[in-house]
Amino acid sequence: MRKGAKAVIVGSVFAVMVGGAGYGAFNIVDALDDSGSGAGGPGDAGPAVVKSGPPSGSEVKETSAAFFAAWEKGQASAAADLTNNAARAEPLLASYGQAAHITAVKITPGAAAGDSVPFAVRATVAFGGKSKPLAYRSRLTVVRGLTTGKALVDWQPSVVHPGLKSMDDTLVTGASAAPSIEAVDRDGKVLTKEKFPSLGPILDQLRAKYGEQAGGTAGVELAVRHGTPDTPDTPLLTLAEGKAGKLPTTLSSGLQAAAEKAVQKYAQSSVVAVRPSTGEVLAVANNRTDGWNAAFLGEVAPGSTMKIVSAATLIDNGLTTASGAAPCPASAVSESQTFKNITGMKPDENATLAESFARSCNTAFVKFADEVKVDSLTNEARDRFGIGLDWQTGIPSFDGSVPAAGGPDTAAALIGQGQVQMNPLNMASVTATAMTGTFRQPVIVPLGLDDRTPAHARGLSSGTVQQLRSMMNRTATSGTAARLMAGLSGRIGAKTGSAEVDGRARSDSWFTGYRGDVAAAAMTQDGGHGVDASGPIVVDVLRAG
Repeated sequence: MRKGAKAVIVGSVFAVMVGGAGYGAFNIVDALDDSGSGAGGPGDAGPAVVKSGPPSGSEVKETSAAFFAAWEKGQASAAADLTNNAARAEPLLASYGQAAHITAVKITPGAAAGDSVPFAVRATVAFGGKSKPLAYRSRLTVVRGLTTGKALVDWQPSVVHPGLKSMDDTLVTGASAAPSIEAVDRDGKVLTKEKFPSLGPILDQLRAKYGEQAGGTAGVELAVRHGTPDTPDTPLLTLAEGKAGKLPTTLSSGLQAAAEKAVQKYAQSSVVAVRPSTGEVLAVANNRTDGWNAAFLGEVAPGSTMKIVSAATLIDNGLTTASGAAPCPASAVSESQTFKNITGMKPDENATLAESFARSCNTAFVKFADEVKVDSLTNEARDRFGIGLDWQTGIPSFDGSVPAAGGPDTAAALIGQGQVQMNPLNMASVTATAMTGTFRQPVIVPLGLDDRTPAHARGLSSGTVQQLRSMMNRTATSGTAARLMAGLSGRIGAKTGSAEVDGRARSDSWFTGYRGDVAAAAMTQDGGHGVDASGPIVVDVLRAG
């Protein structure tokens, strides 16, 4: 039987009379091993004793040592049987020596910390007459088997290598899936994963898509082959160099460096900077534990940064103007749902749209929910800001979503909640469009590289642009963003935001702004208000720009 199975053997032991001495009947209980066979004989009776509670220090040491020994010897089945998911573990452990061609494995455990054991791996990767040493560190955890009670390795692919994130990821060695690239920024400076860690997955995507087109030739490498569709291999070790093709990007190495540094100050943060006059992406950075490009692929509520689109909707539909009425009551009701403002905001029944925008008054926008049509915000976002169209940036991206939802979602959407979903790329583009009046679909590699057709939207009228820029400038100079934007010179504007997410104690922090010909937007999950986390990130990027 496999790991996790258990069986009970019940037998009988009869009383025996020896030399006149009588021995009463007794039961023998013998703990079973995980194969289902016990050490006791046919005289056993009673259930097996199954241990419970966390594994002891000696169990952690013995189990991890046995697992390492089997792994070193290439005994995939034996090593897998020491985990709590042998069916998943065995194929990956077998591929370690087969598809990945990793040999001469030596594992050195470190000092255990409770049930966790760090370890170092040294090995050799050999393929096609080429070989190179491989060294890395990983960690495993020992847990109690749910049914057997045995101490077992808690199976995660990252045990085998930290680059394995998903249960369907595996290691392979051979000719690279795509030729390598030498990506360069707008000034010809080389962009590397080592210098710009956030660009790691992006450079892999660019290599997979443009490697051959850039003129490169394949090399030989050890790589992570991901099980998720459209995810390119992640190279780990190069055994034989191919020829790298030069790939131009729109990025700015200086701005990228500033973005990388800025997001490191706040966990789970992402930022994008674009050039409003061209739509070129100047920087994209993420600081996330999952390594995901949330800056381009995130799908979350943008909070009050959405009020840029909402204000444009009110103006373009003739409901009010920047200097027109937009009262800010303490609360507002729409479809029997009550909306309120941030704690401490004083009501102002005589407020203009510009004043309510700069203060980020929720109720002022909610009050218009009964006047806008169900699809007014959707149409504005799509037709004028390009949101929800099929963007051709050069790498995968989520291009925003503003559904035509009725009921209380109409009001919620006006303040960037409900079913509205965005990411920093989308909001940086929204800011760029508000600033110039023209939607220029963001790109990270030139369109002419592969003759991509960009998405098109009709943009904004000059009158609406003038009002949006005035309101964003007011927000940056005397509104909710004033404290952060105070040190920036030139033509500036901003909008703060926070988005409440179900199940979280703190809101997501959002901030978007522009300075000169740079627009940037950032989001920090669980970051609080816009000025708490994402605001400082955007300001650092704008300052560098």
